[in-house]
Amino acid sequence: MHGSDAVPSEARPSVRESRLWLRPFDESGSFQPDFGRHKILRLAVRGAGATMVAQVSGLAIRFAAVVVLARLLTPADFGLVAMVTSFSLLLLNFGSNGFTEAILQRDRIGHSLASNLFWINIGAGLLLAIGFAAAGSLLAWFYSNPLVAPIAVGISLTILITSCSVLHLALLARAMHYSQLSANNVVAQVAWVAISVLLAWAGLGYWALVAAAVAERVSLAVGAWSLCRWVPCRPRRVAGTGSMVRFAIHVYGRFSLNYFARNMDNLLVGWRFNAQSLGFYKKAYDLFALSAVVQSLTNVAVSALSRLRDDPHLYRQHLLTALSLVGFVGMGVGATLTLVGKDMIRLLLGTRWEPAGQIFTFFGPGVGMMFLYGTHGWIHLSIGTPDRWFRWGVVEFVVTALLFIVALPWGPVGIATTWSLSLWILTAPSLWYAGRPIGLGFGLVLNAVWKHVLASLLAGCATALIVGLPSFAVASDSIGTLTRIAITFCLFGVLYIAADVALHRSFTPLYQVNGILREMVPMFSKPSPTAATTYVTDMAEVLTLIDKR
Repeated sequence: MHGSDAVPSEARPSVRESRLWLRPFDESGSFQPDFGRHKILRLAVRGAGATMVAQVSGLAIRFAAVVVLARLLTPADFGLVAMVTSFSLLLLNFGSNGFTEAILQRDRIGHSLASNLFWINIGAGLLLAIGFAAAGSLLAWFYSNPLVAPIAVGISLTILITSCSVLHLALLARAMHYSQLSANNVVAQVAWVAISVLLAWAGLGYWALVAAAVAERVSLAVGAWSLCRWVPCRPRRVAGTGSMVRFAIHVYGRFSLNYFARNMDNLLVGWRFNAQSLGFYKKAYDLFALSAVVQSLTNVAVSALSRLRDDPHLYRQHLLTALSLVGFVGMGVGATLTLVGKDMIRLLLGTRWEPAGQIFTFFGPGVGMMFLYGTHGWIHLSIGTPDRWFRWGVVEFVVTALLFIVALPWGPVGIATTWSLSLWILTAPSLWYAGRPIGLGFGLVLNAVWKHVLASLLAGCATALIVGLPSFAVASDSIGTLTRIAITFCLFGVLYIAADVALHRSFTPLYQVNGILREMVPMFSKPSPTAATTYVTDMAEVLTLIDKR
């Protein structure tokens, strides 16, 4: 009985599903629903669409709020909160980076096993929250700023609240309920905006950002329990608990290494300079973090690719198609932001934030590579090699940390430059290392993306030269800045598409993007249940043929 995943009769939830919510386990305690391969691929494509829309919407909502908050709060207010969140976000992601991937990747998951993970996660969240609140005085000493201690106590609540929703959100993701997950994330973003703007307008300063962070996590937790109608049972001995915890530890260990590498910049800037410098740097980084859009697709990609790992040929086809699409979009977005990012920050945040725009100019070249770099985690997680992912995290941490330390004398601009440089250094070997267990040679990866990289470089350089001509000079006021952004955006778009089509000697990249977009939006796709599968397979075959030419 102890090794079984059966559910006591009084705790057995019935299988019932609707468009709005899910009961994930049947009366025997087995996870439901279970999809066939074709339906999984179709749901994955549409899930990617819902996730992308939610991510972009959330970023737009938050950025619009920052436009308002930049006029209600000071750079020092943002810097103070960033000093604390540079540490708290590591603990806040315990479980959501670990147990989520374990739930998605495992072949079978039952009610009792999920309940065990829930209680383990809750216990860890409580301990981490208490420990972080107690460490507030240590952070205040480190930054030589007494205001940091009470902020740490407030932010510690987000760690505990988040732990309450991790398993529910993971079960929704396993069931491919990405539309509901996306809607829940957007609602949480709205909660953050409403609380932060209201309290900032009331004059609460940096406490507006602290309260908004707590409100966002409360909204996510309430939504998770409403959408996933599951009540965990009491902990019991169940086979598989230990292996899933070990899987989660490897994933979280890798996340921790990545987190330290990704947040050492905030730590060094805040320590070496001051809260105002960190505030400018953080706003530039926030625009750079737009590339995290592709990382938001990790759960979707892992859910789909995990079910294809028993067919290596089909797995590689879909993965290479995904890499090509990510490369096409990512390199275009990266070059565009490099060209217009400085003007965007000046236009949206005001002239007092111009130093942030100058810093972002050096972030921009790394945006496209950030898109591609994030995909190596899809491979590790979907084929079940989190230990290799962790080892690669050690390499990433060492390389990034050394570059940051070397660049520190050049200030925030130097740190931003090394960000871009590290991504260009690490992306190719990361994909090679991730693909070794499945025979995914580096040549295949290179063939899938190099044309997009070269097209963005050619189009970006040409656009910069043309816009820099005296005949394209415009006024420096808001209208002039907006005009320069529009001209640059349109000019680069035309040149990038032309260069990409010329390098491919076909319109295949445009057909790929158009087809995926149509399939992501159900109203524009054909009713055939295998439409997405057929289309994605066709795209992979076309890509393979083109690469052989």
